[in-house]
Amino acid sequence: MMNYRYSRHYTGPVQAVIFDWAGTVFDFGSFAPTQVLIDALAGFGIEISMAEARIPMGLAKWDHIRALGDMPQVAARWHARYGRPMSDRDVDAVYEAFMPLQVSKVGDYSQLISGALVTVAALRGKGIKIGSCTGYPGVVMQALTPIAAERGYAPDCIVATDDLKAGGRPGPWMVLENVIQLGVSDVAACVKVDDTVPGIDEGLAAGMWTVGLSVSGNEVGLSAEEWVALPTAEQARKRTAAEKKLYLAGAHYVVDTIADLLPVISDIEARIARGERP
Repeated sequence: MMNYRYSRHYTGPVQAVIFDWAGTVFDFGSFAPTQVLIDALAGFGIEISMAEARIPMGLAKWDHIRALGDMPQVAARWHARYGRPMSDRDVDAVYEAFMPLQVSKVGDYSQLISGALVTVAALRGKGIKIGSCTGYPGVVMQALTPIAAERGYAPDCIVATDDLKAGGRPGPWMVLENVIQLGVSDVAACVKVDDTVPGIDEGLAAGMWTVGLSVSGNEVGLSAEEWVALPTAEQARKRTAAEKKLYLAGAHYVVDTIADLLPVISDIEARIARGERP
């Protein structure tokens, strides 16, 4: 009896690039989610720093609040104020306070990152579909999507963190929903672009190529103006630290911003043509 083993490697072009939103396409420094979380917790008498708020970035917002409450220093502040650990019911209460703030303020922070529209147009010119997913829930995306469209960005697919029963990052479900909606024939033909570790985890879990963004996103955490004002040596230090974290998460590539993406896509296509897999 003969044994047959079928093997196949995708060797075609990149079919889809799936972008995160804050810190990737919009909101240089990713301030909309973090600052609003700081404001929401302040309403409960709990002060957290911007650095603390950034630690769980990339997760769904309820999970982000839960992760903050589980951090020892934040847990100690909550216990000091309320005499007990933060419960899931407390997380619900913070989340309910957070959501209207996020909806009302998301547009204020969501300016396009320099080079985003040029990059997206160039990708579309190559026949590549533009997907997207986010740690924002659907109600926030209902507010943000028309603002983004007015500013020139309208991806072919948008998946919010609460759109799927399976959940959000770091699992693969949102990017796999992009694969389904966009009609991509092979996950190896997809590139996930994100500024956070959970976003890189998401792409890897789905079997995709992953590109981390070091400067525009959560890991550096500065506005574009603050970044430009830094001395060159300090920029290098912050960039290196962010790159290291994203590479350690498994990113195949790390670049500064979305404006640096096109050469990476060309390199990925060359690797795919050689039979390489993510």
